[in-house]
This record gives sequence, structure tokens and C-alpha cells, in this order.
Amino acid sequence: MEKPASEPTKIKLSITDQLAVERTHLANERTFLAYFRTSLALLAGGVTILRLDILSKIEHWGFFFLGLSPIVLSIGIWRFFSSRKRIKEHTLS
Repeated sequence: MEKPASEPTKIKLSITDQLAVERTHLANERTFLAYFRTSLALLAGGVTILRLDILSKIEHWGFFFLGLSPIVLSIGIWRFFSSRKRIKEHTLS
């Protein structure tokens, strides 16, 4: 009896290939954390600009940074999950 075409064939990976997959998972996590860190930096910068009276001339940049922060975080989350899905699809074991 044959397996349905939708089920991937399980292949035993060598230790080198297993380690490569693990490195790819870790790289994906590091990339997400970089997006998260950038989002926090934008948020902190925006709040700082808006709270300091000395920087009132560039208040528009504060609003821009506050608006950009959730966008960067959303892109990071989307890329993390889409990359994780692609890694899982290409890993057969």
C-alpha cells in the first residue's frame, strides 16, 4: 500500500544536516529578537522625544517612531512564523 502524496517521506538526516537545521532555527530566533529589539528602541526613542521639552522642535519624529515601532514588530513576528513554517516544510525528519 502506497502513502498518500500529501505525506512527506521521512529521511534520516546525518548529524551534520541535523546541526544545520538547528543553526537555521537559532538564526530565525536571533532575527526575531533583532526585530523586537529594534521595535523597543524605536518606542523608547519616540517616548523620549515626546517627553523632553528640549526636543519639542522634533516632536513629529517622536510620533513617527511611535508609529513605526508596532509596524517593525509586526514584520518581525510575520517573518519569524513564515520562516519557521518554511524550515519545517523543508525539513523531512
